[in-house]
Amino acid sequence: MTSFVSCVKRAFVGRVALGLVCSSLAGAAPGALAQSYPSRPIKIVVPFAPGGATDYLARVVAENLTTSLAQPVLVDNKPGAAINLGSDFVAKSAPDGYTMLMATLAIAVNPALFSNMPYNWEKDLKPVTMVGFVPNLLVVNPSLPVKSVHELIAYARANPGKLNFGSAGNGGAVHLSGELFKIMAKVDMQHVPYKGSAPAVTDLIGGQLALMFDNLPSVYPHVQAGKLRGIAVTSAARSAAAPEFPTIAESGLPGYEVLPWNGIFVPAGTPEAVVTTLNESIVKALKQPALKANLLSKGIEPGGNTPEEFGAFVKSEAKKWQGLVKQAGITAM
Repeated sequence: MTSFVSCVKRAFVGRVALGLVCSSLAGAAPGALAQSYPSRPIKIVVPFAPGGATDYLARVVAENLTTSLAQPVLVDNKPGAAINLGSDFVAKSAPDGYTMLMATLAIAVNPALFSNMPYNWEKDLKPVTMVGFVPNLLVVNPSLPVKSVHELIAYARANPGKLNFGSAGNGGAVHLSGELFKIMAKVDMQHVPYKGSAPAVTDLIGGQLALMFDNLPSVYPHVQAGKLRGIAVTSAARSAAAPEFPTIAESGLPGYEVLPWNGIFVPAGTPEAVVTTLNESIVKALKQPALKANLLSKGIEPGGNTPEEFGAFVKSEAKKWQGLVKQAGITAM
């Protein structure tokens, strides 16, 4: 019978043939496939520059997989094109389990932002598991006379078009948090996109911006230092890292939720036995008490679900956010 190693080598001949052969082998001898994988180093592609929550989570996964799979797992940063560069690289890689993608919410949003996507995540990528998510925190400049979501909505309605909110760029989770807030609260606020979160936060502290829905770990230290005022988190439940902040949903906008997440994908056609091996190894790592506590201390809520659950979640995210992008008329910069 054709060996799994031979199947992997066919990646260089044609992905279609590879997928058919690998699927056949996966059904015939899943135990043998799982035992033969991995036999060489694995790469996790991060579609961002080093630093930040996505890169950090990829390195946490890489470190744990290196131990559990007994093979080096390396992080390869490929930033650019709102994660499309790195995502497309993985989508076109051999479906053998040796190239993974640490994706974000952007993978579900980008099809509505870009007219010519280089890949189709539903057809070209296969979900493995959600790794974690980091809620955004609604913060305001201390000079703004609001201390709650109710007060912010009232102030915004009394001053239509006068409030501005910053973001790290069009179509990102920070921007979408503000647009969803505008629609659900029925308020008029102006979006100011920046090339990154750091300069936006600097202007927020300086008073050039009124408010922002930024990554909790990024702005929480400024709240603790008194430079910003924290109002509420965008997740459906309060953050374990900062439980003093209510959710926006419980503060006057029921149903409001923005969940900036990170999850692992592999190229479509990757054998099910390999996907199962990766899923089980990552989920097991995320359940370790020490690792879980470490992530929570940084404001990161650990994930860990099945490929089917993660795939269904991403599809629901795509439907939600692509609809909002069209409704708000958001375009890529």
